[in-house]
Amino acid sequence: MTNSNFPKDFLWGGALSACQAEGAYNVDGKSLTIPEVMKFNEKNDRKVTKQIRVNWEMIEEARNDPDTVKYPKRRGIDFYHNFREDIALFAEMGFKVFRYSISWARVFPGGDDATPNEKALEFYDQVIDECLKHGMEPLITISHFDTPIVLMDKFGGWYNRKLIDLYVNYCDVLFNRYKGKVKYWVTFNEINMSVKASAKTLGIIDYDAPNYEEMLFQGLHHQFVAASRATKMAHEIDPNNQIGSMVAYFTTYPYTCKPEDALQMQQDDQMKNQFYLDVLNKGEYPYYSKTYFKNKEIQLNIEDGDLDSISAHTADFVGMSYYNSMISSSDTEQLELTAGNVHSVYKNPHLPANEWGWQIDPIGLRYTLNLVYDRYQKPVFILENSSGFYDKLNEDGTINDPYRIDFLSKHIEQMGLAIADGVEVLGYTMWGPIDMISSGTSEMSKRYGFIYVDQDDYGNGTLKRYRKDSFFWYQNVIRTNGAEL
Repeated sequence: MTNSNFPKDFLWGGALSACQAEGAYNVDGKSLTIPEVMKFNEKNDRKVTKQIRVNWEMIEEARNDPDTVKYPKRRGIDFYHNFREDIALFAEMGFKVFRYSISWARVFPGGDDATPNEKALEFYDQVIDECLKHGMEPLITISHFDTPIVLMDKFGGWYNRKLIDLYVNYCDVLFNRYKGKVKYWVTFNEINMSVKASAKTLGIIDYDAPNYEEMLFQGLHHQFVAASRATKMAHEIDPNNQIGSMVAYFTTYPYTCKPEDALQMQQDDQMKNQFYLDVLNKGEYPYYSKTYFKNKEIQLNIEDGDLDSISAHTADFVGMSYYNSMISSSDTEQLELTAGNVHSVYKNPHLPANEWGWQIDPIGLRYTLNLVYDRYQKPVFILENSSGFYDKLNEDGTINDPYRIDFLSKHIEQMGLAIADGVEVLGYTMWGPIDMISSGTSEMSKRYGFIYVDQDDYGNGTLKRYRKDSFFWYQNVIRTNGAEL
C-alpha cells in the first residue's frame, strides 16, 4: 500500500494526556482532578458506553483514599518520572510533533492561587525541552478532561463565570513561560464532550437540577469566551502562536435514504459537532443553536463584550479526534446500540467493530476531513485517531499487533486521499503512542500504543517499556512521509 500525498512539512506524531499518563497525583503539590476520583470498573459492559456520573459522595470518598488500584489514573504509567525515556522512544520513531497536556491542578493546585506552583512548571519545562532536544514540536493542550476538584469546591465549575479569569490567568503563565518554545496550542480538549461528560469537561455535576442543560450551555459559553480571550492573549504574546479548537467529531450518516433520516442526520451533525466549531472558528452562535435554545427554554447569560470577543478572536486551526462514526434515523426502534467514544451510537451494519464495540470506519475520516475543511476553510489537525486492542507480551519481549497496523494504515491512507482532494491537513498525532490508562473505562488492558507498558489493570508489573511491531511500522511511515503504509 502506498500513498505519497503528504506535504514535506507534515507533522507526524502522537498524543497523550496528563491525566492518563502522568501519575504522581500527590507529588510536588498537585491537587486532585475528576479523573483521579473515577474508579476502575472491572465489569465494563462493552456493548454500550456508560458514563460514570461523578457526584460529591464519590469525591468525598476519594479525597483521602490513596488507593491507586481503585483509582488507576492516579498512577497512570508514571510518565512523570519516565518522560525522558518515553520521549526518546517517540524520537526513535521519528516524531515531528508530540501532543501533551498540562495539568491545571498541578500548576494552580489551589485553583485561585496568587502564584503558580514552580515545581509543576519546572516539570513541564523539562518535558518541553526534551521534545525540542529531539527535534519535536511540542503541541500543548491547556485543559484536557481533568477539571481540578478545587474549582468545583470553590466555584461550582465552569457554570461560574469566575473560571474565565482563572483560565486566562493560567494561560498567561503558560504563554509567557513557553514563548518561543511552544507554537501549537489547543484550548480545550474535545469541547463538544461537555453535554455527555460534564464532570470532566465542565466540572458541573448538578444532574438533577431543573436547569441542568442550561447550566451546561452556560458553562460552555464561559469556555467559548475563555478560548477567545486566550487566543487574543496568545497572539499578542507571540504572533507565531497557533491556537486550535478541538472536537471529537461524531461523523454520522443517514440510516436510509428516507428524507426523514437525512434531516435527523443534519440535526445530529449540527448539535453534536458543528455548533462548537461554528462558535470557535466562525465566531458566532449559529442560527440552529438559537432555535435549539428557544425550543428548550435555555436562556444564556451573555455579558457585554462576550460576543465581540468570540467574533474577533477565532481559532487558527480546526483540531479533531476521529475514532468511530454513527448513524442517524428518525425511527430508532429497530436499531441496535453499540459503544463509541464517550457515548453509545447506533450500529452501522456495514462496518466492523473492535472488541469494545467501537465501529471502524476509515473512509469516514476522508469524508469528515472534506466536510470540516469545506465548512471552515482553515487547516485541520488530526489530534487523535486510533483504536483500543488487547495485546500480548511474548516471552522474547516482542508484541505482534498486525490489527493495529491494519487499522492505522487504512485511516492514514484515507487521510492522504483527503489531502489529495485538496484538504489542508497540518498533522496527525495518533492517540496513545504508548499504552496508558483508558479515559472511559480506566482499564490498562485497553491498549492503543506502539509501545507496550508492563502494567495490568490492577497496577501490577514492572512498567518496563517494549516496542511493538507497530512501533517499527510507524517509524517507517514517518521515514517515508506516508509513502509506505
